[in-house]
Amino acid sequence: MSTTSNNAGGRLRLKISLEDWEPPIWRRVEVDKDLTFLEFHRVIQEAMGWYDGHLHEFRAAGRVVGMSSLDDDMFGGQPALPEDTTTLGELLARQRKFRYWYDFGDDWWHTIAIETRLPPEPAAPRAVLVAGEGACPPENCGGVYGYANLLEVLNDPDHEDHEEMREWLGDDFAPNVFDFTAHARRVAAIGKKPGRAKPTVAK
Repeated sequence: MSTTSNNAGGRLRLKISLEDWEPPIWRRVEVDKDLTFLEFHRVIQEAMGWYDGHLHEFRAAGRVVGMSSLDDDMFGGQPALPEDTTTLGELLARQRKFRYWYDFGDDWWHTIAIETRLPPEPAAPRAVLVAGEGACPPENCGGVYGYANLLEVLNDPDHEDHEEMREWLGDDFAPNVFDFTAHARRVAAIGKKPGRAKPTVAK
């Protein structure tokens, strides 16, 4: 896909919400429009708290954007746009929302709402975490229904699996706690703009 004027400069304020879960688990980010979908995938992973251990894809503007290494059959036979070269600005010019699918087994679907289109901020990191609520579910817990069962076990000290589950998650796991500072630092590292190379001084 060729670059168009829709991809020239500017930023997007996006709200990433985990689908089918209450209380809501969400993150708000601001990103440059010239981020590729692969770069934005990494932003989602760090903002949410996933560990990037599973397959993923995007559904945007009636198209699938995915990993170029996957066969088209993985996307229902529809040729997928390559996530490593397709930018947000190219595909989201007329969109209000799109979706992100992480882990084709546990099926974690995220709705991403385009809240605001912003002017360029040359000095700002290419990706910034602005806000969020709720801890990310643990990987490999069985999706929405598995996570609901996990929380039931955690909330019942008399359950036969309570101690085993607590040991697996760690004592510091709290489903309603979101460590904004830690996640913001990791997102900023992804969005860090490369510095200018120092000029070489002839000796």
